[in-house]
Amino acid sequence: MTDTRQEPEAATDEPARSSIRFEIVTLFPEIVAALRVGLLGKAIDAGVVEIEAINPRELATDKHRSTDDAPYGGGSGMVMMPGPIVGALERLDEARHGRPTRRVLLTPQGAVFDQRVAERFASLSCVTFVCGRYEGFDERIRGFVDEEISLGDFVLLGGEIAALTMIEASARLVPGVLGNEGSAVEESHQSGLLEYPQYTRPAEFRGLRVPGILSSGNHAAIARWRRKEALRRTRARRPDLFARLEPTKLDRALLAELDAEQETDS
Repeated sequence: MTDTRQEPEAATDEPARSSIRFEIVTLFPEIVAALRVGLLGKAIDAGVVEIEAINPRELATDKHRSTDDAPYGGGSGMVMMPGPIVGALERLDEARHGRPTRRVLLTPQGAVFDQRVAERFASLSCVTFVCGRYEGFDERIRGFVDEEISLGDFVLLGGEIAALTMIEASARLVPGVLGNEGSAVEESHQSGLLEYPQYTRPAEFRGLRVPGILSSGNHAAIARWRRKEALRRTRARRPDLFARLEPTKLDRALLAELDAEQETDS
């Protein structure tokens, strides 16, 4: 009888396939160099995160490789043309060999980026960010993207810094990027609260001491103190976040303690 069992594949030195791919359509592809540092740079080197940038000028059809033109109807500034942008998106599709992506147009008119959006992006196979310049995009470009996102209620010179911010916020949630995976779930915004105060050595600095409970060794008491301080800080500094909080039974008890402390201080 012929043995039809296959030999196990030999181990190779090739890096594992990326867990997530980020693509950037930008007039300044050299911007991706800012991502190749620290933990994110290590994740890129390890193949956990993949970064690809493309310049829409490569897809321009005139001799000047133009990507912008004057707006119809007159007005100040220049507008990004649809041809080079859409051409760049299609070039990325070809290079991806069928791997799906989520196309994101970076514009002040989009929904505001937050931790929940970062978590959603981190769960995807690929996210493509389209960065604008000048006075904005030709309206027809919007028909070739999946959603529009804004970094906040302010105006930048272009979408590149917003793209880098969103990539870093999302990539750090991908398993294998952070050295300590617990860090991604214990910090500001991840739980809906601002992070509790943090301390390290020395125990006293210029008369300021580390709270004694943090060196007590009582982990339950430390966790309770941290939660209480996160509630205190969020209520004082970010009432908008605090208003969305769904307090647990413990939270309600801690908030009652904070209220009692305020009455005592007053």
